[in-house]
Amino acid sequence: MIKIVTDGSADMPEGWEEKYDIKIIPLSIVMGDQTYLQFRDVTSKNFYQLVREKRFPPKTSLPSPYQIMEFYRSIAQKGEEVLSIHLASKLSGTFAAVKQAADEIAGEIKVYPFDSGAGSAALGFMCREARLLSQKGWEIPKIIQHLEGVRDRLTVIFTLENLEFAYLSGRINKLQTALSSLLRINPIIVLREGLLNMSEKVRTRQRALDRVLEQVQQRVGDKMATLAVVHAAAPEAAQAMVERLRKVFPQIREIVVTELSIPVAAHLGPGTIGIVAYPEDREEE
Repeated sequence: MIKIVTDGSADMPEGWEEKYDIKIIPLSIVMGDQTYLQFRDVTSKNFYQLVREKRFPPKTSLPSPYQIMEFYRSIAQKGEEVLSIHLASKLSGTFAAVKQAADEIAGEIKVYPFDSGAGSAALGFMCREARLLSQKGWEIPKIIQHLEGVRDRLTVIFTLENLEFAYLSGRINKLQTALSSLLRINPIIVLREGLLNMSEKVRTRQRALDRVLEQVQQRVGDKMATLAVVHAAAPEAAQAMVERLRKVFPQIREIVVTELSIPVAAHLGPGTIGIVAYPEDREEE
């Protein structure tokens, strides 16, 4: 059976990693002159406390191609195939490092890098889909073709409660020049063509949550999809959004809740709430 690999920016419900045999390349968080390895040194439980204690803006640090090669060697034997699904290349250098590692290890392990064009729960959904299709006997090139279609139809929308993390990370377009006037604004962030863009500036938290729901409804309509509510240290708001989604999308197949991975939360900040709509295309199966 093929190996499915992603990186630490993926969000998925507890248990998926084991159930679908998904391997995760950990990322590192840098605060000041200290580096913390994901899963080992920093977790969602202690991350925000560390930020408060260190008083440094958190930044992500990419694994080197050598580290990625060693990771592949640790999970796959010579001659095996790996489908490696990663955060959008326009948002991170991880995919470039993965491609370099795949080229260098090609004589040992066949690695197929795939740019998800997204991140967060979209990665988790893609990894699960890849595993289910592999269990049906699909070869990796056919799985990639299927995921390319999914990538084109994904909907990813967030609202941030605190702009500080996004501004410091530089991941949100044009926020730098408008920071002073937007600090009390709840922005709506939409993923478009692999980049996070601010689509609206909303005056209240409740209105921001309303707009996230409205935009997802506009984009998904009556199509069959699986939804994820993702959050950064905001479980009650996430659960409230789940209840609203169940009323708006009575025919939806599945709604999952997951906390934002540390590498993603480091750029968006606590209080972030998002919805990832993963479309289904059963005609290809």
